[in-house]
Amino acid sequence: MPKSYTVDDDYNDSRLDKWFKNVVMNLPHSLIEKIIRQNKIKVNKKKKKSAYRLQIGDRIEVYDISKFRPIDSKKKIKYLPKQKEIGKYEDYVIEDNENFIVINKPTGIPVQSGTKSFKNIIDILKNTKYFENSKPFVVHRIDKETSGILIIAKNRKFAQLFTTLFRIRKIHKTYLALVYGKVDSSIKKMKDDLVYYEKNKKIIQQALTNINVLKSNDVYSYLELKPITGRKHQLRKQLLNIGNPIIGDDKYFLKNIKKIKIKSLLLHAYKIKFMINNVQYNFKAKYNNIFEEFIKKNI
Repeated sequence: MPKSYTVDDDYNDSRLDKWFKNVVMNLPHSLIEKIIRQNKIKVNKKKKKSAYRLQIGDRIEVYDISKFRPIDSKKKIKYLPKQKEIGKYEDYVIEDNENFIVINKPTGIPVQSGTKSFKNIIDILKNTKYFENSKPFVVHRIDKETSGILIIAKNRKFAQLFTTLFRIRKIHKTYLALVYGKVDSSIKKMKDDLVYYEKNKKIIQQALTNINVLKSNDVYSYLELKPITGRKHQLRKQLLNIGNPIIGDDKYFLKNIKKIKIKSLLLHAYKIKFMINNVQYNFKAKYNNIFEEFIKKNI
């Protein structure tokens, strides 16, 4: 007899394979795919692909998987911030309600810990008053070097809602950037095929961004950027492609440009807007002093 499960609102719009990992057994993705192909997982009596998006009330039947053993999840070492640091990050809060928080992330700190970084926003916020009765859910990311608006959900329902809104492009972000060179004001859109590599596999993804030149001279330009797609390092790569890399970017730059020494990447997530239950949300995040001083002195 199969074991039956009913999808509740915690997993509404979740992928079938992600649900299986979280609820049934933590298995390698390739093995989950194999189990699905073998018809051992059915949704509402039908075979579905691993990417199938679950709906509330879906009935999932999992047939005999007793021979499989879950993979060991290595426990992550959490970053333990000092009280002074916790207080500092509370100053960055733009919006706080029962479902999500919006902060103005400073430059130089990642959203989550990784192989090259330990200190991170999520572990710091866990210890603040904003998450006393909940835990932070990451719904999108901005680069470690990029400053600006970051949304963090307080419950799984809103985490999934934001993830869906980002996926269907119903969340609109505006960035500000300071770049080398004079950007042609006639350029209104950047369209590129960006190349990524995952485990030696070449992946090409189309990237689209609307661009508006706010100020410029022969040396620098001040830009407003509205990404339509959300690719990794999208804005940094696209600006490099038109010959105007972002000031402070040590990864994407041109060798023939004389770089200036500056402490941060001059890319800032300035505004974000979205609608939930017919309520329009609009948030702005002020850029840092380095950004402000550069505009005053150079453009």
